[in-house]
Amino acid sequence: MDEMTKILLVEDDQNFGDVLRSYLEMNDYDVTLATDGAMGYDEFRKGEFDLCLLDVMMPKKDGFTLAADIREQNETVPIIFLTAKAMKEDVLEGFKRGADDYIKKPFDSAELLYRIQAVLKRTQSKSQPKEEPKEFNIGQYHFNFPLRILTRGEHKDKLSPKEAQLLKMFCMYMNDILPRSEALKKIWGEDNYFTARSMDVFVTKLRRYLKGDENIKIVNIHGNGFQLVVSEEAVA
Repeated sequence: MDEMTKILLVEDDQNFGDVLRSYLEMNDYDVTLATDGAMGYDEFRKGEFDLCLLDVMMPKKDGFTLAADIREQNETVPIIFLTAKAMKEDVLEGFKRGADDYIKKPFDSAELLYRIQAVLKRTQSKSQPKEEPKEFNIGQYHFNFPLRILTRGEHKDKLSPKEAQLLKMFCMYMNDILPRSEALKKIWGEDNYFTARSMDVFVTKLRRYLKGDENIKIVNIHGNGFQLVVSEEAVA
């Protein structure tokens, strides 16, 4: 891995914690060890971690309370509980506090590695934004966003960067309302009177580009934004 995954390990048994930290470091993880819940919370606030391994029964602050405190600071960092108890009530309490997994002591070290990898893979895939499409069909038109080219038959128009960005947003919201404020903030960087007037100019330009297909309209939705309406006849 290019950058080592950072793990916060909070375990009040110093010997066990040292052994577990060494094992994880041998497997290319960067591990910070804290030996009670209060120290664990301090370490979490000081650093940035990709995953937290929390013992449940600890002095000063138990694992459930620590997890709740961590969740107030960060809603997405994965949390795995380590516990000598595996009563149904404890497991449910752990998941209520935002746990992603739960492993009972004593555990097989290979199993822990597998669980860490599985949780990281699951949470990282959720956090990765979906790739947006780069090309769109708009009735009789084809729009290539990276090249900023709008094509209808043999005719091609080269759009300016802002024209292309705005048309892409219309395509993403096709037949739905594109909120004016969202377009202004994403393309112009701010929502004010002057940027709104600029957007109106660009909408007029896009209407001219698309006028060759009478089944395509950009409609002004008063007080909300605009709507790129593509009728079924245009799509067929």
